[in-house]
Amino acid sequence: MAEARRLTVRAAGGRDLEVLVDGPEGGAVLLFHLGTPSFATTFRQIVDPAAKHGLRTVTYSRPGYANSTAQHGRSVADAAEDSEAILDALGADHFITVGWSGGGPHALACASLLPERCSAAATIAGLAPYGVGGLDWLEGMGPENITEFGAGVRGEQALVEFLEGEARGMRTLTGGQVADSLGGLVSDVDRAALVEEFADALAYSFRGSVSNGIAGWRDDDLAFARPWGFEPKTIGVPVAIWHGAQDRMVPFSHGRWLAANVKGAHARLIDDEGHLSLLNRGDRIVEDLVELGAALR
Repeated sequence: MAEARRLTVRAAGGRDLEVLVDGPEGGAVLLFHLGTPSFATTFRQIVDPAAKHGLRTVTYSRPGYANSTAQHGRSVADAAEDSEAILDALGADHFITVGWSGGGPHALACASLLPERCSAAATIAGLAPYGVGGLDWLEGMGPENITEFGAGVRGEQALVEFLEGEARGMRTLTGGQVADSLGGLVSDVDRAALVEEFADALAYSFRGSVSNGIAGWRDDDLAFARPWGFEPKTIGVPVAIWHGAQDRMVPFSHGRWLAANVKGAHARLIDDEGHLSLLNRGDRIVEDLVELGAALR
């Protein structure tokens, strides 16, 4: 497999986006939107099965994370424009996309707003929109996320104060410390998944996410608490909704809401998976996404 390479892509307004490309040179693109907080990081659970299908896995640091220029006030929908800039830079006309956790809404933005280029999308433990009917958004979240998102709902100042405190410990986090650092956000199945390379990759992504401050994390959380800028029920490309019932970060109710409200969604709701452990089904998730994309062509 070709060595992962980092590059800088110029986005709207002269902003820089930090991009990471894994997998075979010239392969079709699987655009992987990572969670909140994060920065462009290789997760082998997605990269390796994607490469088996001849796909390049492309991830990027959303605005404000690591070396990507901040875009204060951005919406979830703005991810589509940034994704298009990355695709253009890579010479990719079409792509499939997947979003994990806080990346889920951004993958759906691509499906909604780039239908001529996006063949299929998937969410893995993805957030549902805030303030929609039929969903108590905070119910079932671990206490740490209730505190974080509750601060975001109260306003920017409260959120910044909370995130600055969290970031101090995150800047030196190691793989062996990840599970304990997440506290009540990890179920038993997630704690069991946080071992070796996966734990190290997650810690690396967390450290990088706050390496230049908390702007990206802040703006993600604020965007989740506002209208996304598109309607999930109008998405016209195939979408798979993967979610585990043991998820304490993004409760199972979010997955059920998305499965019921994303137009034509393919529900992959699994009783014995959590927020982190679900990524270990990457082989099947990627295979599913490839099949959905092929069905559209």
